[in-house]
Amino acid sequence: MTQSALNQLKALTTIVADTGDLNAIQQFRPLDATTNPSLITAAASLPENKQLLKDAFAQAKSEGYQSDELIERTIDILTVKLGAEILKIVEGRVSTEVDAALSYDTEATIDKAKELLALYKAYGVDQNRILIKIASTWEGIQAAKDLEAEGIHCNLTLLFGLHQAKACADAKVTLISPFVGRILDWYKKAENVDHYSIDKDPGVLSVKQIYHFYKQHAVKTEIMGASFRSVDQVLGLAGCDLLTVSPNLLADLEKDQRVVEAQLSAEHAQAHQTHDNSPLTKEQFKVELEQDLMAFQLLQSGIDGFIKAREQLSNLLRQSFGVDAEIQA
Repeated sequence: MTQSALNQLKALTTIVADTGDLNAIQQFRPLDATTNPSLITAAASLPENKQLLKDAFAQAKSEGYQSDELIERTIDILTVKLGAEILKIVEGRVSTEVDAALSYDTEATIDKAKELLALYKAYGVDQNRILIKIASTWEGIQAAKDLEAEGIHCNLTLLFGLHQAKACADAKVTLISPFVGRILDWYKKAENVDHYSIDKDPGVLSVKQIYHFYKQHAVKTEIMGASFRSVDQVLGLAGCDLLTVSPNLLADLEKDQRVVEAQLSAEHAQAHQTHDNSPLTKEQFKVELEQDLMAFQLLQSGIDGFIKAREQLSNLLRQSFGVDAEIQA
């Protein structure tokens, strides 16, 4: 009997669950899991996580936080509590995101990362099981560089181009998350195209280009394809170091019976076009980002989207615990 596409893929690539839904993680048993503000907000809305919300709020209040700071601290505690629950299920790591509002502030990002790790430590979680997730701005990448130098592992997200990947390699970050689906969405709209075959899918091609560059230059940073729109996109990157996949696509892969073959390998990477490996300066990075309209727009819209998701979670907490009424009183 043919194995499912998911099981075949697991033999080629480390599969990561892109969700904060504990039930979904329990079902698919990935090695790692990733979260982001949107996923945390969605998870916080689930009835089964009501107690986690209450516990997070109670802890923040017991620490003396009030008003807006009380809500911000509650979000950080909730994020870490969910991460700790995820780590009870998966054997590997969980990615936990720094507040996207800090994406252009290197020092504030470093401070927030250390706050999150201190919370994990208080819950008895080993630092090596955490990836601090940071947006791939220049400032975010420099924060990751400093954190990595201290032994704190980072996942650079909202990555849409080779220039961002190069800067992450220079910073010796542990892992990057190049996005696939959002790149496809952008090109479909920009070029007024309904469909691309997988061999021409701009999101898939972008990750392949980064993969080839990293393997050609023996970059140790792991590549985790993210933001998928279809099973075909996922399978189009079979062989990538890691792929983080949503529960609905994991379910589709589990039902799929096609034969899965590696599309990426370190050996085959050597046959592809090489790119200059000189370290990027801040000025070069900014120029390359601004010249790449897709990456420039998607990086900013991604940051804005995560900020909005955190605001939604903030509003949910305010309503749940009557914080606004408390302030007015």
